Amino acid sequence: MTDEPRRVDVSLGERSYPILIGQGLLDNPRYLRDYVDAREVMVVSNETVAPLYLDRLRAAFSDRRFASACLPDGEQEKRLESMLPVFDSLLVNGFSRDCQVVALGGGVIGDLAGFVAATYQRGVGFVQVPTTLLAMVDSSVGGKTGVNHPRGKNMIGAFHQPRAVIADLSLLNSLPQRELRAGMAEVIKYALLGDVDFLAWLETNLDAAMARDPATLAPLVERCCRNKAAIVAADEHEAGQRALLNLGHTFGHAIEAARGYGDWLHGEAIAAGMCMAARLSARLGWINARDRDRAITLIQRAGLPVRAPADIGAERFREFMARDKKNRDGALRLVLLRGLGDATVSADYDPDALTATLEAAGHE
Repeated sequence: MTDEPRRVDVSLGERSYPILIGQGLLDNPRYLRDYVDAREVMVVSNETVAPLYLDRLRAAFSDRRFASACLPDGEQEKRLESMLPVFDSLLVNGFSRDCQVVALGGGVIGDLAGFVAATYQRGVGFVQVPTTLLAMVDSSVGGKTGVNHPRGKNMIGAFHQPRAVIADLSLLNSLPQRELRAGMAEVIKYALLGDVDFLAWLETNLDAAMARDPATLAPLVERCCRNKAAIVAADEHEAGQRALLNLGHTFGHAIEAARGYGDWLHGEAIAAGMCMAARLSARLGWINARDRDRAITLIQRAGLPVRAPADIGAERFREFMARDKKNRDGALRLVLLRGLGDATVSADYDPDALTATLEAAGHE
């Protein structure tokens, strides 16, 4: 019997929605049916996840018109072309604008399925069923949907909030260890950008979390979701505070784009990017060496990269960073640290310190 899940609410007025967090949620159809109430249900998944969990969703909606689209796995599939089979299935099945889309997968599937939902017949409802740690703590929450372009990460998309996020922690049991480590990068991000108490908790409980201890994962996912929900509620469309969630992402997205998407996992690139942000913050004198090393040590303990690929180079970094969505009036805006748990978005930094950080990124 499934225990009642933990619940975090994303407060957005009429578009508010719950995040449910618990073990075995997919074993109880009620949690799906409470939030997917359409008579037409389209599930979007991938070739890795669908064989494991799609039948549970099909059984939960046995009394509905049900269709699914199964895409290849990997970050390289997060592109406009991959949306076409989903649209084809929706149209072939004659699904109306009253249908709902269910994203069953990690961040790639969640972002892509959400963008399909945002654009099919100018917008239909959708529900997130994340299957990776990264998706549970970050990408499934907040309504950012979209796909990549060869010239930049997440450059095509829309804000489209889900009706619910159903985070079944038992799904993490099938997650490869590399993917679990990648998700931990986003967990550490929340601690560094605004929750120093969580940082101390992570330093104590990281090993148990990496061992997938259910009693540790539940409060970990809840803490991250509460942090993100508060930021999203205050700044849904990233006009200000929400940009802090991009700690390490300007550098990390450049790594992903330079390596062609999929060579490095998203979380791996973000981990290296956070280390670059910490080193730049220390060069600027905004944090001391002890705090810089404390951040980098935690990232390293999680088994994540602490250096960028050595073959990118400063100019290649600048090429991709110049396309970052946070930039304003030609100024490169970065999320940096004024202290552990105290991030800021700034274009007011010494450019020589940035150059030194980029030049040293592959070996520092």
